[in-house]
Amino acid sequence: MNQTEKTAIYPGSFDPLTNGHLDIIQRALRLFDNVIVAILHNPNKKALFSVEERMAMIRESLPNQKGLKVDAFDGLLVDYAKQKEAVAVIRGMRAISDFENEFQMALMNRRLNRDVQTIFLMTGLRWIFTSSSIIKEVATFGGDITGMVPGPVKQQMTKKFTPAES
Repeated sequence: MNQTEKTAIYPGSFDPLTNGHLDIIQRALRLFDNVIVAILHNPNKKALFSVEERMAMIRESLPNQKGLKVDAFDGLLVDYAKQKEAVAVIRGMRAISDFENEFQMALMNRRLNRDVQTIFLMTGLRWIFTSSSIIKEVATFGGDITGMVPGPVKQQMTKKFTPAES
């Protein structure tokens, strides 16, 4: 990687990727030369989509996006950031309720590695009530998630939640 380029990591589960996530990714790409969307592999969490499926949906939702990399990791975020020579971690915030947990994580990450800064980006107003959990719940009961997730994600969710014909 070029030493003058600045890399940031946007970590998360992205299960599924939402339009709110896309908003944060696109804004981060305006601030940094490279943004790594990094899916945390957490075997303790029951995910709707596999890590590989999530990575594919992110790539399909942001095709040919200059500076974007999609990856997966496990372990400590600060160790991953050091490995990738990242200078910042991007965190999206929807509401004040997100702040306490995000603030605690940022302070711990800073204690573990002072060279990596945490950058908080407020989500756009239109995405303030959008979360992966709510979208999964709506889709589970057959609700319309159009406009809340990118097209490739909607297609995959429709496949997951459409009952098979007998």
